Amino acid sequence: MTPEEEFAEALRVRRKAAGLSLGELSRLVNYSKSYLSRVENGTRMPGPALARECDTVLHAEGELLGLLPDRPARSVPAGPPARPGRPGRRRGRGPSGAAHAPAGTSGTSGTSGISGTSRTPGGEFDQLIRRGDARHLLGDMYEAGRLYLAAYRAAEGDDLARAHAVVRCARRWSDPGQVDRDLIARIDECLRTLAGREDLPAVELRLRLTAHRAKKLTMGVGDDTAVAGAEPGTSVDRARGVLRELRDRLPGIGAETHCEVLTECRWALYDFAPAAELLALSAELRDVAVRSRSMYFIGEALVALAIDQLRVGRVTAADATVRRHREHAAHRHSTLAHWQQGTLDALMNLWQGEFAAAEEWILGESRTIAETMERDLAVPADTLSQTCLGQAYWLRHEQGRMAELFDSPLMAGVRRRDYFPVWRAGLALALCETGRHDQAADQVLAFAADTGGFTRFPPSGWALPTAAVLAQACAELAVRDVRVGELLPYVPPLRALLDAHPGELVLAGWPTVLLGPAARFSGLLALVAGEPETALGHLRRAVRLVQHSPAQMTRLRLDEARARLRSDSAAVRAGARGLARTALGTAEELGMAAVARDCREFLRLPATGP
Repeated sequence: MTPEEEFAEALRVRRKAAGLSLGELSRLVNYSKSYLSRVENGTRMPGPALARECDTVLHAEGELLGLLPDRPARSVPAGPPARPGRPGRRRGRGPSGAAHAPAGTSGTSGTSGISGTSRTPGGEFDQLIRRGDARHLLGDMYEAGRLYLAAYRAAEGDDLARAHAVVRCARRWSDPGQVDRDLIARIDECLRTLAGREDLPAVELRLRLTAHRAKKLTMGVGDDTAVAGAEPGTSVDRARGVLRELRDRLPGIGAETHCEVLTECRWALYDFAPAAELLALSAELRDVAVRSRSMYFIGEALVALAIDQLRVGRVTAADATVRRHREHAAHRHSTLAHWQQGTLDALMNLWQGEFAAAEEWILGESRTIAETMERDLAVPADTLSQTCLGQAYWLRHEQGRMAELFDSPLMAGVRRRDYFPVWRAGLALALCETGRHDQAADQVLAFAADTGGFTRFPPSGWALPTAAVLAQACAELAVRDVRVGELLPYVPPLRALLDAHPGELVLAGWPTVLLGPAARFSGLLALVAGEPETALGHLRRAVRLVQHSPAQMTRLRLDEARARLRSDSAAVRAGARGLARTALGTAEELGMAAVARDCREFLRLPATGP
């Protein structure tokens, strides 16, 4: 792709995302429509003046300006005369020596000072980095990665420049549950070349690379996907060490390095640190990102903050953060940013019981965008696929229509990804909900055998939704009295994991769906273990976290009714049927068919219990 074609594509994507016709853009930037048409068709490279105007009007934050090729300043013929009333404006090509975007305005920093040799801004390396940054911000991660690797090769012999390119490569998404071994090798090579250097550029790059390495190693979620000798848990101390060094060196460390280290170390700690600790990191990241005016890190910070607010049960605050992300996505004019926003909106719709709105996105535009981006090799395919699948799965679970999902091609995606623990649990629950109870029990028991009886899970992160879904599957099997004795030995480790998060909501994915309060799933397991009073205590704590979620309240009322009916107290049992009737009414209103069915079955039971 030529520089002209690169600029043309970026301009066209930005203009269409902004909802502007070519004529409307022409009027806003005060250049003729015919001239803009040549630019957008890739037959004319604009000068800095037009690129700057387009950048401002389309809120591109320096991306378009950064796509101009660097050339030595020289006299060039002026373009068509400026329109009346705008003296001094020239059109067409102008001197492009001022084409560099200001550091920090496009989510990147300038490369000035990165190279320790004669390489200067304006050379091949800097141009490749700027082009890669523009592709990344537009959501085209594969093309961005190709350009960053080209920059890495162009920087041979320059340790700082090579490390800078590898940092950019590391920002690209990785497939969930997989470790990018080629990237780890490049990071390790760069860390070796920078070892012992105390000049500030080298220190900052070393901090960034170490943070990325810690995060990337945690992507492996089992023996089959981890890097031998560097299992996910071994990165926790490294991440905490990088954070300590970062703080020891502040305020000398630049804002972008500060943001990068916070972003990557937070993810490295995601499966191992308490959600409250991560919330403090994401709040700090938001503040530093805003000060840096980095579009890339503002987006990263808002998603991280929403995730952590949800996990600690601050749903109202998370909703405000999601709205702030919506404004950010609108300014980005990026298909990927739009997809991320739609995913956040669908998550909130599912939580609030607005299933029709969620379905419109999940089974409509979300899949279309994901399929297009995967077909065009814009982003790692599994990142989008698993998110779409996860939301479709939970939508059908909430609606009681799991049989439709089970009989669709989507279920093949669940089976194909059973290397990721939550999908093994998800398959067990799907089997339960479609009447295949013995198969579900087999699935749970096989999963237990492969994980030391569920004792090899990390203390947080992906382990929590996995345990929650397993808890629900075990509860369903207990209600049907299917092989409960075989399951009981594996209930204690699941309870211990969930009991450690009593005030949290369980979030699956990054983010995909909110499954409900951890206390609810603790209550389900207590009921499986034959402890109804303990179960009631957990369920009452869970209610406080779901006041604004009618779907969750419906499930909790039925759960409490079941627990009450198992109580030794006649007074406690007396309230069970009223709870079930209330749950039935809401379930019918929301279209939760399976919950409504279960409520009717419960109401047919004798008042003394099953």
